[in-house]
Amino acid sequence: MKIRIKGNSVRYRLTQSEVARLGAEGFLEEKVDFAGKKLIYSIITAKHNKLSVEFTGNMIALHMSKVMIEELCNTDKVGFGDTSGHVSLLVEKDFVCIDKVEEDQSDNYPNPNLAC
Repeated sequence: MKIRIKGNSVRYRLTQSEVARLGAEGFLEEKVDFAGKKLIYSIITAKHNKLSVEFTGNMIALHMSKVMIEELCNTDKVGFGDTSGHVSLLVEKDFVCIDKVEEDQSDNYPNPNLAC
């Protein structure tokens, strides 16, 4: 799971296995170590039908409904967007990049813009 933060927007990008795990477990979490401190970012199943986010202590927790998670897992839907206060939120499937990149993309979704 990757996050991209720019200004008042937060975007979560999920690989195929992460989408499957989110569907099965209803929860994803990653941790980043910063000189003895941790930043934790997660997706948590919520009861309400919109995306929301909270930032508490060292954790960014994005709340996503079970209905959205099931749709992400079981359809071709690429992602969901919403706002939480002044923050723009996006959760999306992570596609293979068209440009050459150094990172492992073996678990990313096939990019529909790439010629086979």
